[in-house]
Amino acid sequence: MTGRRCFSRRLRKRALLLLALPSLWAAGPAAAYRVDIEAPTELADMLKTHLDISRYREREDISIDQFNYMVETVGDQVQRLASTEGYFDPKTTATVDAEPAAGEDLSARTVRIKVDAGARTLVKAVDVDVAGAIANEDPERLESLRRNWGLPAGQPFRQQTWAKAKDDTLFALQSEKYYAARLTRSQARIDPEAQEAVLDARYDSGPAYTLGPLEITGLRRYPAQIIHNVNPLNEGEPYSVNRLLELQRAIQNQPYFSNVMVDLGDEPDPTNAPVKVRVREYPAHRVNAGVGYATDTGAQVEGRYSYFNLFNRAWVFDSQMRIEQRRQYAFAEIAMPPDEKTYRHSAYGSIDRTDLEGVDLRSWRIGVKRARTRERFDTAIALDLYYDDLRPETGARQLSKALVPSYSWTRRNVDDPLFPRRGNIINAQVGVAVSPLLTDQTFGRVYGRIRQYFPVGSRDLVIARGEVGAILTSGSSRNVPASLRFRAGGNDSVRGYGYQSIGQRDGASVLPTKFLVTGGLEYQYWFRREWGAAAFYDVGTATNNWPDRKLYHGIGFGARWRSPVGPVNVDLAYGVQDRRIRPHISLGVAF
Repeated sequence: MTGRRCFSRRLRKRALLLLALPSLWAAGPAAAYRVDIEAPTELADMLKTHLDISRYREREDISIDQFNYMVETVGDQVQRLASTEGYFDPKTTATVDAEPAAGEDLSARTVRIKVDAGARTLVKAVDVDVAGAIANEDPERLESLRRNWGLPAGQPFRQQTWAKAKDDTLFALQSEKYYAARLTRSQARIDPEAQEAVLDARYDSGPAYTLGPLEITGLRRYPAQIIHNVNPLNEGEPYSVNRLLELQRAIQNQPYFSNVMVDLGDEPDPTNAPVKVRVREYPAHRVNAGVGYATDTGAQVEGRYSYFNLFNRAWVFDSQMRIEQRRQYAFAEIAMPPDEKTYRHSAYGSIDRTDLEGVDLRSWRIGVKRARTRERFDTAIALDLYYDDLRPETGARQLSKALVPSYSWTRRNVDDPLFPRRGNIINAQVGVAVSPLLTDQTFGRVYGRIRQYFPVGSRDLVIARGEVGAILTSGSSRNVPASLRFRAGGNDSVRGYGYQSIGQRDGASVLPTKFLVTGGLEYQYWFRREWGAAAFYDVGTATNNWPDRKLYHGIGFGARWRSPVGPVNVDLAYGVQDRRIRPHISLGVAF
């Protein structure tokens, strides 16, 4: 009872001070004072941030009465704050040093706070139990929840960790099968004298849920069949938050919707519970424009126009134009909505002109494509007609065309699609052209690349990259369209060399070749989550004669920024064969 009365008196005294604050501040301003806190590392930063005497130290409108009250109540505040870190019996002394005749001048005063935290309270025992269907249906999972409890016996008791352990267990229950799971009771019994804590958490799993049909709201312009066609869920399958997120991502990958929400709402019936899909549509017309700079092709300006309801059938018309110092590009496409097997069919055309390394290359392309995008895999079958006009500064002009059926496959197996630290991204392409079917020379084309991510510690990572390509044809590849052949150098290739500067040297021109191999290793050290540094080594070649190949090496270092739109890389690289240092700037987007 004595402790309860003392606590009540402290509350009344603090409330009276808060009521008196307006009049106390009106009493007249005084200069700021100084605070010196001596406390264990686990408490020092928290006390500097949250103690009133520390928070208000730079204010010049603190009165003497307010100052004295904050000094007087330091011990109470320390006890309250320290208890959240498991220190329930701290000893606090607060003294004020003042210069002679300080009077009302607080700037002449220094508050010295010394905290003896005492022994830290440890968790003695934990009792986690879950009632409901899980006890009979999934006892192994129940045991797993207990094993993975976030604040086990023997660990220091912290209020934040205690709260997180409860929330994490509830989320683990709700994420698989038991959508309506809830925390029914929790208690942390603290014995300050023994420095022990006994934890008790009780949950109710509720019934196991299965997924039912989609209930879609928010559509005004587009048919619901678009969403049904990309739906990966099966009616009757067990509820899983990851499966709902998979559906959400599949819908967001379509160009029609600016916002998508997927859940079960407040559905009380667990058997085939309807999946509620709420969408917000983009406007039918969209215009984008931008400017930028990259070391590969220089300054750029671009514009894009898209219309998402062509013929009032949700067909998409997409057009883009980009003008760079060393490249000009225009593209247009008409694409249908995804069909019942999630395939999209499209027809497109493009014009691409580059002026690089003594080669003026103009490439025209038209084609049709059948493509499918899934959670981790993209596949596409295409039929493209290429017509290229290559004009080197030295040597003869090369005109070539080819009708190329092709297949491409991409797998994204990474932990984060924007800033991956673990996993890999793989792309493979194969195509063939047969003369004389709108083709000047029979050939096959293969190309592949991989980017592997290896985490190091809690922040750093190693990135390994490889790329190979080949034109399979007898004799020279001169009549194969130049845009299908290979050059190397630049960002995402061999840094330390100009963009597409590695190839067949012919006087002042670097011509594309039959074979390509590049690779690289990069170590990224992160100071904080957003900022880091990198050191790297690149190697590669592009050649017409593999036995006579010449490898080019590049080494360097750079800065990394995880920007809101993606990773930004700024590198300084030394080309060993060129004996030259080059800068490289890129906005790195995983393919």
